[in-house]
Amino acid sequence: MILVQFWKGSYVALGVKTEAGVIDVEAVVEKIGVPGEFRPPATTVHTLLHSGVDGLADLARYVEFVLGQATDGIVLSEDSVRIAPCVTDPEKILCVGLNYRNHVKEWVFDETAVPTIFSKFNNALSADGDVIALPAQSKQVDYEAELALVIGKEARNVSEDEALNHVFGYFNANDLSSRDLQFQTTQWLVGKTCDGFCPIGPYLVTADEIPDPHQLGIRCFVNGEKLQDSNTSFMIFTIPKLISFLSEHMTLKPGDVILTGTPDGVALGMPEGQQKWLKAGDVVTVEIDRLGKLSNTMH
Repeated sequence: MILVQFWKGSYVALGVKTEAGVIDVEAVVEKIGVPGEFRPPATTVHTLLHSGVDGLADLARYVEFVLGQATDGIVLSEDSVRIAPCVTDPEKILCVGLNYRNHVKEWVFDETAVPTIFSKFNNALSADGDVIALPAQSKQVDYEAELALVIGKEARNVSEDEALNHVFGYFNANDLSSRDLQFQTTQWLVGKTCDGFCPIGPYLVTADEIPDPHQLGIRCFVNGEKLQDSNTSFMIFTIPKLISFLSEHMTLKPGDVILTGTPDGVALGMPEGQQKWLKAGDVVTVEIDRLGKLSNTMH
């Protein structure tokens, strides 16, 4: 399934993207109800992530039922909704640095024996279409197209063979980075988790729709100019390796988000004088095969 969260007044609701439009799950339940042979479906991504495979199956079954009914007022055009982050309340946002070989080369670094891990906080979450304020203290804000995933099943000391069974789904992410703040110290945090610096979405695509997350084209455009163009097959540490490694050191919980690294083409990797740092008015679009397009305007 292709899931999307959107704003309904002051709260975030769950939608399911279909050929007919976006099904407002909450509105469907209120208008049509839940037949006796069905279990009530989740109406938020948070609830769905904590309901396991049964919850996802219940939602899929209910959506199929709904599409056979009159859908006036409960199937919305995508253009009519304000998209929210596709995951809204992760306990952890874990990010992987230097995970594509050509990106490592453009930084003039050596490949590391273990993944480079840093974090962002929930204040950094933003959604497709959001306007993101550039920090007044920074002159070097960079774009980073990344494949992201969300955990759907608790993981502790899992093997690489079992790791993908803990992935609920995948989505686009932009690991926006203030390079001048990032490298003020050896800790990257301040330059990584400015407000709005983790746009994700627009969709959360369930894992069954992505048979091989390591065969996806990944691109980034700034004002329509393609600046990153690669493939997830070039990751140094695969997604199973990342999940297994992280789960050795901390318990991964449903809702935890992992950004898997960016390929080459970022501004930091360009020769001095050719670096295209983001400025007010720039539109940054991250596009990954089968996951849609994530666009944000800098302000």
